[in-house]
Amino acid sequence: MDLQQRLRGVRGVVFDMDGLLLDSERLAYAIGREASEHLGLPWRHEVAMAMIGLNSRDGYRLIREAFGEDYPAEAHQAEFSRRYEAAIDADRFELKPGVHELLDLLDARQLPRAVATSTRRQRAIAKLGGASVRVWPRLHGLVGGDEVERGKPAPDIYQAAAALLGLSITECLVLEDSNTGVRGGLAAGACVVMVPDLLAPADDVRAAGVPVVDSLHAVREALAAEAPR
Repeated sequence: MDLQQRLRGVRGVVFDMDGLLLDSERLAYAIGREASEHLGLPWRHEVAMAMIGLNSRDGYRLIREAFGEDYPAEAHQAEFSRRYEAAIDADRFELKPGVHELLDLLDARQLPRAVATSTRRQRAIAKLGGASVRVWPRLHGLVGGDEVERGKPAPDIYQAAAALLGLSITECLVLEDSNTGVRGGLAAGACVVMVPDLLAPADDVRAAGVPVVDSLHAVREALAAEAPR
């Protein structure tokens, strides 16, 4: 089944944020490494990659598993947050290609949309409302990682986002860049499309037949080709 066929009947869209709407994963990676170096703490590329898509609680649980229970997670989180908030204040986050073009189509089709992000709510709103981004006013809702009991890859955040739109998650298209996010969208029962950023599709994602496209422009083209209902 091609992408256009999969999108038939979609009544709303649930977006991930980091790596999907915002080109922010590389900056987060760099800040995490800088915070570790500043504090004299260990840092491993594969651990950082495994954290993509997770909320901070689950991410630091993974760090402790990698570096030991005595890892000073609170100190690292505080240093990371200090540097990350400075990046938000400096408006360092840029949009991924095709974001506003896709939102223009959703406007034309009157399709509601929400964000389901592992980032906590207030930080997410600040990022999406940045002067160089200006996505926040174009959304109909947002669920942050601090607003659900279980983070991705659990289905909770997608179901909550769909509920904000007054839809069942089975009526929604979920757009994700991470394997963790894709797994959560599938667990929720959504139509999921992956737009990879730092991570290639995992074997289980490919085996599930999840469509993989190179940008949001491809998603827009597939939706535009589908006759409006």
